[in-house]
Amino acid sequence: MYSKIRFFIAFIFVFQINCLHAQKINGISFVASRDKATNEHVKPVVEVGANYAAVMPFGFIRALDNPTIVYNTDRQWYGERREGAKDYIKLLQSNGIKVMLKPQLWIWRGEYTGYLKMETEENWKALETSYEAFILDYAKLAQETGTSIFSIGTELEQFVANRPAFWESLIKKIKAVYKGKLTYASNWDEYKRVPFWDQMDYVGVDAYFPLSEMQTPSVKSVIDGWRWWKGELSAFSKLHGKKILFTEWGYRSVDFTAKEPWTSDHSVTTVNLEAQANTTKATFDALWGEDWFAGGFIWKWFIHHSRSGGSDNNRFTPQNKPAEAVIKEYYDKN
Repeated sequence: MYSKIRFFIAFIFVFQINCLHAQKINGISFVASRDKATNEHVKPVVEVGANYAAVMPFGFIRALDNPTIVYNTDRQWYGERREGAKDYIKLLQSNGIKVMLKPQLWIWRGEYTGYLKMETEENWKALETSYEAFILDYAKLAQETGTSIFSIGTELEQFVANRPAFWESLIKKIKAVYKGKLTYASNWDEYKRVPFWDQMDYVGVDAYFPLSEMQTPSVKSVIDGWRWWKGELSAFSKLHGKKILFTEWGYRSVDFTAKEPWTSDHSVTTVNLEAQANTTKATFDALWGEDWFAGGFIWKWFIHHSRSGGSDNNRFTPQNKPAEAVIKEYYDKN
């Protein structure tokens, strides 16, 4: 009898551990605001069923060939600075939401960060010095606040490709000050070329994969569109022994949203709420049951929920749109 009880207890323990490991990272990207956040701003995050949020302070660069990163200044919005990021982290954690701290760069006029590339060795060295100060400052904040995941960069393809020795050295310095999980947010067409996944805990992907050419993608067409990419991601996960984490993912509420999901062109004026909801649902159906998939962070979630998104909004946020109900449904059961 005693041995049966022991077996039953051991079975329950293993079952609980397996359930814990199986839980996905059901995240949202908590957009930096000019305002401080309160419990009222976090309440909708809890209500949608999220268990993680990405907090995203910013550094700014004047041009694609400029090596100087300006950050943590009074000219930036509160949430873009260190003190704002710290407050956001503590507030989210106090509401049971774990955090990925994801410092990002913004290049003047919205130039793509993947093209950040210096023309001289002198400027490369200056960029390395500037980026190291920027990222180590936030790595220390991540350690100080007990942040669960730290992203060492976002979509910096040319920087990574041209300066591999710098990144190897930088990762060692980050690990000296931060003891949590690490990732890098690679672009969807970049992740295979990143050389340091063996030093990360997750393969981070900003998952704007083309999936369907339909004006209003059906759930089936998007699931079919994922088949090729799923095979590649699964094989890559197995090759490196790391789970895939979507450091960003989401779709605009526009026509053809799954054709080129990275498109953020403000000249597009159509609104297609069904397209966003269907593509979001299909992505959950296609990926959330896969063992190699860790979960991801919806792009993007504004702190003022009541006045964000809505039926006439065609941007990425799912707030106050049918896609929000889809996210809640899947987050509640995963």
